[in-house]
Amino acid sequence: MRLPWCHTARETPPLLPCEAVPAMAPRPPLGPHLLLALLLSLPPPPTRARHFSAPNATFNHLALAPGLGTLYVGAVNRLFQLSPELRLQAVAVTGPVLDSPDCVPFRDPADCPHARLTDNANQLLLVSGRARELVACGQVRQGVCDKRRLDDVAHVLYQAEDPGDGQFVAANAPGVATVGLVVQAPDRDLLLVARGLAGKLSAGVPPLTVRQLAGPQPFSSEGLGRLVVGDLSDYNNSYVGAFAAGRSAYFVFRRRGARAQADYRSYAARVCLGDANLYSYVEVPLACRGQGLIQAAAVTPSTLLGAFAAGPGGAGAALCAFPLARLDASMEHARRLCYTAGGRSPGGAEEATVEYGVTSRCAALPADSPESYPCGDEHTPSPIAGRQPLEAEPLLQLEQPVSAVAGLQADGHTIAFLGDTQGQLHKVFLNGSHGHVYHSQQVGPRGSAISPDLLVDGNGSHVYVLTAQQVDRVPVAACPEFPDCTSCLQAQDPLCGWCVLQGRCTLKGQCGRAAQANQWLWSYEDSHCPHVQSLLPAYRPRQEQGQVTLSVPRLPTLAADEYFHCAFGDYDSLAHVEGPHVACVTPPQDQLPLNPPGTDHITLPLALMFEDVAVAATNFSFYDCSAVQALEVAAPCRACVGSIWRCHWCPRSSRCVYGEHCPEGEGTIYSAQEADVQVRGPGACPRVEGLAGPVLLPVGWKSRLALRVRNLQHFGSLPASYHCWLELPGELQRLPASLEETSGDVGLISCQAQQLRPSVAQRELRVPIYVTRGKAQRLDNAHTLHVTLYDCAVGHPDCSRCQAANGSLGCVWCSHRQPACRYGPLCPPEAVELLCPSPRIDRIEPLTGPPEGGLALTIWGSNLGRDFAEVQDAVNVAGRPCSPEPSLYRTSARIVCVTSPAPNGTTGPIQVAIKNRPPGISTQHFTYQDPILLSLSPQWGPQAGGTQLTIHGQHLQTGGNISAFVGAQPCPIQEPVCPEAIVCHTMSQASPGEAVVRVVFGHAQRTLLTSPFQYTANPQLVAAEPSVSFRGGGRLIRVRGTGLDVVQQPLLSVWLAATAEVQAAGAEPRDPTPRTSCGGPAAAPQACIQLREGLLQCSTVCSINSSSLLLCQSPAVPDGVHPQRVFFTLDNVHVDFASANGGQDFQYQPNPRLAPLSREEPTRPYRLKPGNVLDVEGQGLNLGISKEEVRVHIGDGECLVKTLTLTHLYCEPPSRAPQPANGSSALPQFVVQMGNVRLALGPVQYETEPTLSAFPVEAQVGLGLGAAVLIAAVLLLTLMYRHKSKQALRDYQKVLVQLENLEIGVGDQCRKEFTDLMTEMTDLSSDLEASGIPFLDYHTYAERVFFPGHGGCPLQPALEGPGEEGRRAPVRQGLTQLSNLLNSKLFLLTLIHTLEEQPSFSQRDRCHVASLLSLALHGKLEYLTDILRTLLSDLAAHYVHKNPKLMLRRTETMVEKLLTNWLSICLYAFLKEVAGEPLYMLLRAIQYQVDKGPVDAVTGKAKRTLNDSRLLREDVEFRPLTLMVLAGPRAGGAAGGGAVQRVPARVLDTDTITQVKEKVLEQVYKGTPFSQRPSAHALDLEWRSGLAGHLTLSDEDLTSVTQNHWKRLNTLQHYKVPDGATVGLIPQLHNGGAVSQSLAQNCTLGENVPMLEDGEEGGVHLWHLVKGTEEPEGAKARRSSLRERERERERARAKAIPEIYLTRLLSMKGTLQKFVDDTFQAILSVNRPVPIAIKYLFDFLDELAEKHGIEDPETLHIWKTNSLLLRFWVNALKNPQLIFDVRVSDNVDAILAVIAQTFIDSCTVSEHKVGRDSPVNKLLYAREIPRYKQMVERYYSDIRQSSPASYQEMNSALAELSGNYTSAPHCLEALQELYNHIHRYYDQIISALEEDPVGQKMQLACRLQQVAALVENKVTDL
Repeated sequence: MRLPWCHTARETPPLLPCEAVPAMAPRPPLGPHLLLALLLSLPPPPTRARHFSAPNATFNHLALAPGLGTLYVGAVNRLFQLSPELRLQAVAVTGPVLDSPDCVPFRDPADCPHARLTDNANQLLLVSGRARELVACGQVRQGVCDKRRLDDVAHVLYQAEDPGDGQFVAANAPGVATVGLVVQAPDRDLLLVARGLAGKLSAGVPPLTVRQLAGPQPFSSEGLGRLVVGDLSDYNNSYVGAFAAGRSAYFVFRRRGARAQADYRSYAARVCLGDANLYSYVEVPLACRGQGLIQAAAVTPSTLLGAFAAGPGGAGAALCAFPLARLDASMEHARRLCYTAGGRSPGGAEEATVEYGVTSRCAALPADSPESYPCGDEHTPSPIAGRQPLEAEPLLQLEQPVSAVAGLQADGHTIAFLGDTQGQLHKVFLNGSHGHVYHSQQVGPRGSAISPDLLVDGNGSHVYVLTAQQVDRVPVAACPEFPDCTSCLQAQDPLCGWCVLQGRCTLKGQCGRAAQANQWLWSYEDSHCPHVQSLLPAYRPRQEQGQVTLSVPRLPTLAADEYFHCAFGDYDSLAHVEGPHVACVTPPQDQLPLNPPGTDHITLPLALMFEDVAVAATNFSFYDCSAVQALEVAAPCRACVGSIWRCHWCPRSSRCVYGEHCPEGEGTIYSAQEADVQVRGPGACPRVEGLAGPVLLPVGWKSRLALRVRNLQHFGSLPASYHCWLELPGELQRLPASLEETSGDVGLISCQAQQLRPSVAQRELRVPIYVTRGKAQRLDNAHTLHVTLYDCAVGHPDCSRCQAANGSLGCVWCSHRQPACRYGPLCPPEAVELLCPSPRIDRIEPLTGPPEGGLALTIWGSNLGRDFAEVQDAVNVAGRPCSPEPSLYRTSARIVCVTSPAPNGTTGPIQVAIKNRPPGISTQHFTYQDPILLSLSPQWGPQAGGTQLTIHGQHLQTGGNISAFVGAQPCPIQEPVCPEAIVCHTMSQASPGEAVVRVVFGHAQRTLLTSPFQYTANPQLVAAEPSVSFRGGGRLIRVRGTGLDVVQQPLLSVWLAATAEVQAAGAEPRDPTPRTSCGGPAAAPQACIQLREGLLQCSTVCSINSSSLLLCQSPAVPDGVHPQRVFFTLDNVHVDFASANGGQDFQYQPNPRLAPLSREEPTRPYRLKPGNVLDVEGQGLNLGISKEEVRVHIGDGECLVKTLTLTHLYCEPPSRAPQPANGSSALPQFVVQMGNVRLALGPVQYETEPTLSAFPVEAQVGLGLGAAVLIAAVLLLTLMYRHKSKQALRDYQKVLVQLENLEIGVGDQCRKEFTDLMTEMTDLSSDLEASGIPFLDYHTYAERVFFPGHGGCPLQPALEGPGEEGRRAPVRQGLTQLSNLLNSKLFLLTLIHTLEEQPSFSQRDRCHVASLLSLALHGKLEYLTDILRTLLSDLAAHYVHKNPKLMLRRTETMVEKLLTNWLSICLYAFLKEVAGEPLYMLLRAIQYQVDKGPVDAVTGKAKRTLNDSRLLREDVEFRPLTLMVLAGPRAGGAAGGGAVQRVPARVLDTDTITQVKEKVLEQVYKGTPFSQRPSAHALDLEWRSGLAGHLTLSDEDLTSVTQNHWKRLNTLQHYKVPDGATVGLIPQLHNGGAVSQSLAQNCTLGENVPMLEDGEEGGVHLWHLVKGTEEPEGAKARRSSLRERERERERARAKAIPEIYLTRLLSMKGTLQKFVDDTFQAILSVNRPVPIAIKYLFDFLDELAEKHGIEDPETLHIWKTNSLLLRFWVNALKNPQLIFDVRVSDNVDAILAVIAQTFIDSCTVSEHKVGRDSPVNKLLYAREIPRYKQMVERYYSDIRQSSPASYQEMNSALAELSGNYTSAPHCLEALQELYNHIHRYYDQIISALEEDPVGQKMQLACRLQQVAALVENKVTDL
């Protein structure tokens, strides 16, 4: 898509013709200054910027200005200038450019027909330091270069206008590398360039050239050295890099070894820096042993570093280093051999030769020639190639290919930087013969290769890394990133080390004492950081202050006046240093923090400090012996002397102390750490060893306790009391105790006997026990001591269990008083029962079992044996033995046995017979019964499972372990199992089919073979509607699908977040298997059940209408809860509502709200007059329901709902007062039921006729006499009136019937019309897939928008007059200068303001000039946008002081028209991609509907329209016809002899012949744009019947009917053309017999031919369907027939109420509603990304409002509406011919005007009010406009909330538009028109320019005068 206009030239010096824009002139999408301003307006980067990137930019090369540090980035179509911190300083635009690699640089595009707009990738970027110039070479124009200023890359110093072959520098293909060097010769700078072979035009460019940078022809290689090559195809060098080192330049490349060799090798070439003729050229092969070709290279002062491909397929890389001394020696060797020995070694082998296919050969010059000519000369051989490769061993292997290498020497170390193809930068330490990668980091985007331009800055502190998307600044050494010594040394960065006394990781030069020992630690020498090797002592008591000695090896030496100090936490003390030992004093006790709770020490950090730097650090602990004792209550002595601290125990005072010993006179138990004393450690503590008596103590019996003790001698002979303490639950019991005997250090303490009884009875209770001496001196427990209290009565409820208890407890069954289990001594001897009672059976389960036996029978009771041996053979069931199961036996309480087989029907009790005791017999009987399976229901279900299956049978409640199976799948049983039915739920099955049902009863199995279960295919849902409901639920949802009748209980469910409010509303915990009783009704499913994870599921049960229809009611959803999922449950099949409904999810709307009928007093009855329609107001009434679903009741009567809108409900109440629905109230209640939502709006009272009160008799008599007289008088009048009124009543009844029929018919007609229209539109859509929407090309579109009403070609060049050809060149030059002058913002703004100030400058002139400026600046849209912003800002400032709401309302100044044009340019793509299709479909739908009804060709009125002024208010009888149109090459000639197609065409018999021709053309050429169709007025319509019957039809001919001065236009009805007739379109005879099938290249818009005038020609009126309002005199008198009179009466009645035909408007509106909605939705939707221009414009308007302090949202709404919706979209809606190549008839135009007015009404802020007097057009869309208003509000809100449109994004989009829509033919015509306007006000413009001081400096007036001098002549031709 290209706009055939030019943009203004970017640079003024070359004045070139507009239509001959040179190919060299780039066509920049962004002006450099605007682009720089936009990029600089980005938020400033942080102070230490790490990277730079630019939107939509691809970077190619990077260059660094030495000394300045400025960076230059060469990119596709851009050059960027950056500061060392990567801040943008300048930007230049270099492309795209009209170019072709197969053309030499051209000025006229005609010289290169296949030139295309080509991106300009940067191929070479070099800095010339001496000239302070930047050399930049692109790929376009055969790689020519330009020179730019170093301080401003946008300033071009030199650019070749017409470069010759010698100035082709860089390769013109982006994949071919070009490398170069700027070399400073003594008198000039030279450029050395090496490049590969690219394109057919590069065959003459040598691979290496020397070029001049200054002089008359910069970049030319004339007279300078070239690497002459015999055949370039044999020597296609692929260059890797170019470097300067010492006095030489080195080039590294790859190529084939020689002419005949096929393999590639790596090479290094060298020339002398001062050699301008390349006489010194020498190359030698490079080899990295065992590796592939060189990929990247770099030079350090002494080494050439090369990265070679490695591994299979070059997937890895290897680094090799070639010392420059060795490289130079190898080259010197080859040079010497070629100079002096013919290239051969002493052994005769050829080791050097002259390469590149030149005629020169190695010579035998004098032996001193190499020294005499170190850089060669004319007579020396050249170019020399050594044959012996220079080899090196790999220093390093990498897994990724390397694309960039850089080197650095610092602090005597060599560092290499390797960039790989995945965007990683590797730092390598070259240490001798191997390399070590010590750091790798991701720099660019992952997968983006690092460019070979890897540069180290001038001071060696940063390396600049370039990828295609960004430039990164990476520190060479990141020493400060390592916070401590360990991380610093572990990083193994050779440039970093730990500066000990500074306490930080630094470069060596940053550590002041680095030269001294132990001051700067380097990871490659020192592996250990300063550390505390040992502490003496390791810890100290907190109560004692003392000295600590630290051992710190390799401590740095301080100066005499410097010192170390120790920091114990916050406490400092001076350090005394002796060699590696440092002595410090600990802090006093009051300086130490408290111990943490529950600990016996505090640990503080101990640091050896130099000033505020921690040299070495460790931890030091201070302990507290008294806290040790407190931590262990049960054994304080053991804890004290056994701790890790040096604590001692004082036994008499029970204290834990530090130091040497206890107080005077008291023995000491020393710490276990003491080595020289006997009494030490936990073994010396006084302690209780254990119990000397029984551990078991019976409850209620006095028991005596004895405990063994040891080491009590430490207490001495002092008397003391002892106590035993028992820790019973809830109480601590003290028992007096005595020390009974001691032997040495062992003794015995006896506790007083005591009856112990815990507060809570337990069978066994472990009770802790300990001993105290004196008041509270607790003896250590050697281990945990317990006694066990036991109670025989607990857990032994019967005799058997009592006797089965542990014999050591001494429990007996005692019959004394109440029989119980007791401790033996507590029971009288005569009451002890030795023999237990008989067994007692309390319960058995189950009571039935299968005859096969094998059933596990459980018997509960008491005295069922003391152990299993007693019951092993003791059980009988119904007389059959039953085998007990030992693992399930519970002593005395339970027996589980397995039944034996028995005959069916056997029954009897259970008997347990234990020896020596009578047997126990159960009261329950067990029955052997045979379960029988009879049938299933249902017999089928979905294969997904979930079917509730009922198995019918007999004796099914057999046994207790019942399980069911369907096929191989288990069927989980739902309890309870009933005797005649088992209910289970099927599981999923792999595939449909039959499955046998079986039931397992214990070990018995029953199978139902007669009726297997049938798994069917899963049900499928295909549709569900409606998809919206009120939150109250209850709306009927119709669900369609297949196989729905196999579902047993379909559910419609919704998941909710289970908040507390929702749970309170009735949610119950989930019970998946609700229990029912046998024979009872099935349990109803719960409405809401609780799920996991806080979800709530609410469901309703659907009814199955048929196999294809379910009827569901929507579940209720509480307010404030968001439904998370709506789905159908079809047994085990779960289907989301959206899946069943084509992707549309189910929506819940807020419940409706209705106002009470009596608003003032809701409790009072509403008085209703019979016959009135009730109007109920509310909110959100139709959001979740339709009119047909609403039920309204008044008592027991129904109020029929007639209309339901968003805010109103109209219903027709019963004619008579209904009765109350319940007897509780006297009046009927008005109740509205919407699904589950029931709204009672109050009582209703019907008004009745008032009854007469009793009158006096006299009054009654008088009234009667008066009435009689009155009746007599009225009777006469009535008889007279009756005759007249009967006729009127009949007419009125007819009208009523007519109205009722119309009302019923409108709905049916609307539905039918919509169905027909959708069918037509479907056909149209399929046609459009082939032909496409007929969009206008951009050129035509823009001309029509810019210059409406000017025809198709507003800027046609005038014809040249004789002798005027010579004036064309100066006029063109003057207009080009005017084009350049428009680039001055000051000139352009002055021009606009001056023109607008002129009184005679009309509004039409303003629009015209604005469009001319839009055209002239179209190629520079970013500049036009800047002008537009400035003018809009001025306009806002103007209106703020008047009335802000009036801004942009009308087109009063140029800025409004400029804004319209700007939006039209920016939104063209949006029209084509998004909004165009629905707008075109709306247009076609309107045309189709209009054509289906009659249209009066004279008055223009139509039966089908939306515009009441265009409505045909007559009943015109018509009949649709289908004509067969002959179409093809011979359609217009005689029959036969050609392939003629018959195309059906729909017409009406009432159509005029012209209307028929237009419809036929529309259908025959439906895929052809209108401008390419023949005109209907150039063709005749010919009716053909048979071979010879041809009749030409026309609107008027001799057969036309003329009656009383009224001539009727001919129609198909007039000619009696039948349905199916054959017609043809033939050329009119006066048109020469030929039809132009394409639009002549004329300048018509394809406007409509005006309709036939209802005028008079010779006194005759034309008419078509209806005559005009005035008939000729005497017409009525001549009507004589009865039928005519009756028809006239009908027409008169219709005319009496013409509104009866307004229903046609409603029908038309309803039919088109979908298409109107689709169009508005496309315009106002943000589902797609909003065009960036709209977001940019709206953001700018927001800025203006904020700038001027406008906070009124209504004002901002009006601005946005006026600027976009009313200015652009309304124009598009009303004039689709601006967008499409179509014909818009007057009727279609009238309908579009109504739709556009609706759109305008939707955009207003004021409330849309309609009333009785409102225009019909406004009433039509009164219901929809509020919804459209919401769409507009939401559109504005969504755009405001979206992310802002940045300057970069906007300008990038504008640049793309400028590039896409730019070319040249009409540019000069526009400039000529613009100059004509300037000429009208020339003096005023000159004065304004001269008065402006800035304009004076820029000489704007002078430049305009120059333009006038060139243009001013009476020359209108260009």
